[in-house]
Amino acid sequence: MTKIVFMGTPAFSVPILEGLLDAGYEIAAVVTQPDRPVGRKKIITPTPVKAAAQKHGLLVLQPEKISGSPEMDQIKALAPDLLITAAFGQFLPSALLAVPKYGALNVHASLLPKYRGGAPVHYAIMEGDQETGVTIMEMIKKMDAGGIFAQERLPITPQDDVGTMFDKLSALGKDLLLQTLPKILSKELTPTPQDEAYVTYSPNISREQEAIDWNKTAQQIDAQVRGMRPWPIAFTMYQEQRWKIWSVSPVAETTTAAPGTIIERGKKSLKIACGSGSVLAIDSLQPAGKGQQDIAAFLNGSGQQVQVGEKVGTYEA
Repeated sequence: MTKIVFMGTPAFSVPILEGLLDAGYEIAAVVTQPDRPVGRKKIITPTPVKAAAQKHGLLVLQPEKISGSPEMDQIKALAPDLLITAAFGQFLPSALLAVPKYGALNVHASLLPKYRGGAPVHYAIMEGDQETGVTIMEMIKKMDAGGIFAQERLPITPQDDVGTMFDKLSALGKDLLLQTLPKILSKELTPTPQDEAYVTYSPNISREQEAIDWNKTAQQIDAQVRGMRPWPIAFTMYQEQRWKIWSVSPVAETTTAAPGTIIERGKKSLKIACGSGSVLAIDSLQPAGKGQQDIAAFLNGSGQQVQVGEKVGTYEA
């Protein structure tokens, strides 16, 4: 039986781990990030992968940094046949990659070589891509640069956000891994090198990227909002207050107002001018210090002072 050490952290990784267990593979250990404080009350919370591993009675290792750690020595002592990672969140040192006889595989949520890095799903949506997918690849020291064993494509609909795509891509990744793993272990499949001419990157989202630029079109801002939901959530400023923008809708009308100008404020509607004369309706938002609200509740509550002609966001003079 193939002995596997599985490495993953978020909910995306859980179906992949459980798929391996259901298929009868031996999981010698699960490696995940340390427990972190979560929410406003900063409650120390285990990762989704840790919770799943404990449910199955698996050994859990949580190194702050895998390189040179006691946990890395434990992995070596287990002598796994294979390492499998899925959104683990740390680089693996060459000394660890060299341990398993079948090497290390990664389930990556993009169509490599596009979107190497930590936020491929966010970028695919924000860039307005019509599709993304999953890649099963060999791991080497360079980030997401190993050869490709298999890929599967998946459309991105106008309703999709990071949350829905993570669910879809996780299921797709599980199925693709289970289909290809026997062929990889039997050496029926060999990796195809990535074409470096088509490499793009998706680094972790910065605070600056979360801020809405109202000079972009309504369609582009909609893609940004969906590409940051349910985390980290796009935002804009209104009178020095931060509004987290949860849901928007491009509307079929145009305006001559400057981008960022509030052009309509009704009992159940708030519309803002965007770039190229386009218009965006805010469907739900989260004002500072409050929970998420639909636009009618907001305008009837803390948003009563919002008026047509006011501006949101930050602008150059």
